[in-house]
Order: sequence, then structure tokens, then C-alpha cells
Amino acid sequence: MEGVVQVCGNYRSFAAINSNGGVVTWGRADSGGNSSAVAPLLMEGVVQVCGTVRAFAAIKANGSVVTWGDGRYGGNSSSVASLLTEGVVQVRGNDGAFAAIKANGGVVTWGDADHGGSSSAVAPLLMEGVVQVCGNYRSFAAINSNGGVVTWGRADSGSNSSAVVPLLTEGVVQVCGNECAFAAIKANGGVVTWGRADSGGDSSAVAPLLTEGVIQVCGNDGAFAAIKANGSVVTWGDGGYGGNSSAVAPLLTEGVVQVC
Repeated sequence: MEGVVQVCGNYRSFAAINSNGGVVTWGRADSGGNSSAVAPLLMEGVVQVCGTVRAFAAIKANGSVVTWGDGRYGGNSSSVASLLTEGVVQVRGNDGAFAAIKANGGVVTWGDADHGGSSSAVAPLLMEGVVQVCGNYRSFAAINSNGGVVTWGRADSGSNSSAVVPLLTEGVVQVCGNECAFAAIKANGGVVTWGRADSGGDSSAVAPLLTEGVIQVCGNDGAFAAIKANGSVVTWGDGGYGGNSSAVAPLLTEGVVQVC
């Protein structure tokens, strides 16, 4: 195989885009490894592929979306097909659902309702102006053009941001999710967290270190790590997932440029 420009993986499958926008899939058939049902739509013109745990969604150059894989996890987008024929500029997935941003900033969701595939509860807030969407295990968080954040999905996975709503009305520039929590960076470099407390939704233990200067946040299943402008790293969340970095603290005081 040559000419591949992007590869995307989900739980048990891969999808590769080649230089003419064609897609090749392999892996577990029922998790998106078998794309034969939509093969004619994947021969050319695909510019992005995104996965949930058992499905894929591809954006074509004309802004339409093609989905395949397990229908319960977003592989079947028939319920919103009329909204995905054009104008889609970005797709994000979590474990069981997809969220697509259209050119006008409107958001279309599909997949498992309990994972945020149904956004009806916040639909009026997703009609326009959304510039970024982030997913975690069972929820989504969207940033609108003024830096406000809208959340939906499973309440105990971060879709309930009511405790920090006053801090999320404006000024957010990035949102990162782990399994059951979210962390938002504000324009001043401060960080706001919510969701399951022991997974990083509660950052009170390191709050004085997160008031300013944060430039990047990375999450895994149960913890977060933030890089500050001076290259130091701040961690919080479940200690068993890296939320406690005390063993290497002297090595994280400066000079860090990326966390994975």
C-alpha cells in the first residue's frame, strides 16, 4: 500500500485515506473493518475519517458524510442523513456517538443516545456558532464562537457542567476529555474542570497551579496532565492513571513541550 495520507483507528479496525481520497478499511468486520456497504461512496474525495469504538464517519470534499460499522455506535446515520449531505467541516466521535460541525457552526449528532447521539436537550444552543467539539466516553462538549461551552450526553460522564457554568459562559479556547471528565483552558490560561471527581473532574488539589499559564491539556482514562507556558507539568485525577506525578516531579518542572 502506498500513497496513504491519513490512518484512523477505532477499537478493532482501521481506515486509511489515500492521496486521491479513497478509503481502505481492515480489522474487525462489525467494527468498521468491512466497508463494502458504502464502498462506492469511499472511492474518492474523502478528506477526513473519524471513529467511535465500533464505527467510522468520513467527510468528503463536498461536505457530505459517509458512515459505516456498528449502527448502534454511529455506523448508521440514516436518522440525520438529510443533514449530512453537504456543509460538514468537522466530525468528532466518542465511544458510541458522533457530532458533526457544519459550515454555519450548527451541530448534528447521531449514534447511541446515552453517549450523546441525541443532543435534543441542548439543540437550541447547537444551531449555529460552534467552532470545536470534544468527546469523552459518553459525553460531548462544544465551544461556541464567544468561548462558551455547551455539554450533553451522560450526566455522570461530564455532560452535567452545571457546577461550573459561570466559568464556561465565555473565554474557553480548548476542551479536552478523558473517560468521565472534561478540562477546559480559558484565554487567560486558567483551567476549569468538571465531571467525575476522581477522574479529574475535581482539580481542587492543584487549583493554585491552574489559575493561569496553561497552554495544553492531555487526558487519559482517569487523569489529566497540563503543560504550562514555562514547560512545567501539572497532573490531577486518579493516581493509578497518572494523576499523581510526584515520583517524577523534579523532571516536570520545566522544558516539557508535549504530553501524550
